Amino acid sequence: MSKTKFYVVWKGRKTGVFGTWDECSAQVAGFPGAEYKSFATRPAAEAAFRARYDDFKGKPFSSQGWLFAPSKPTLPSLSVDAACSGAPGPVEYRGVETETGRELFRLGPYLDGTNNVGEFLALVHALAWLEKNAQSMPIYSDSETALSWLRAKKCRTKLERTSKNKEIFSLIERAEAWLAEHGVQHSLLKWDTNAWGEIPADFGRK
Repeated sequence: MSKTKFYVVWKGRKTGVFGTWDECSAQVAGFPGAEYKSFATRPAAEAAFRARYDDFKGKPFSSQGWLFAPSKPTLPSLSVDAACSGAPGPVEYRGVETETGRELFRLGPYLDGTNNVGEFLALVHALAWLEKNAQSMPIYSDSETALSWLRAKKCRTKLERTSKNKEIFSLIERAEAWLAEHGVQHSLLKWDTNAWGEIPADFGRK
């Protein structure tokens, strides 16, 4: 199911917030130097219209909801997410700077995985990345399951081992071994999707 979007036109035949792409397109198609962008919610779009186009240029709409929330996520911080096509299916994960969306790491796709496994691996990778780069900041995930697995230092997946997912299980074993040796030295926080929109590390495929 496609998501509802709201479109801001800063520069076009008419400017403002529009509820459909057709309305937006009528203002910007063929208009020299048009400035426009989609947002996940009307409040986000209306707040963006009061700001500058340059503040949003090049940033995915799904990562911007938190900018307009009364209570914002902790900054600086690192956000992680995973994407899986099918269950099981090819899975990949990544980590980004929460504030800017700048990608810090991205791995996969790996065959015959699950989204929860990808989320778990992303969290462990984030911990290792922070340690390697001598940085300290909270880590956000929108997966309660992955966060619970991480706190238990065990990937409690029911995924069946197959000839295709040997690499996934090798990564799981390495992640669990890393956790046993290093532990969890940074705050693990749940991303509030209802208040902030999609997590900035989201792959945008929902």
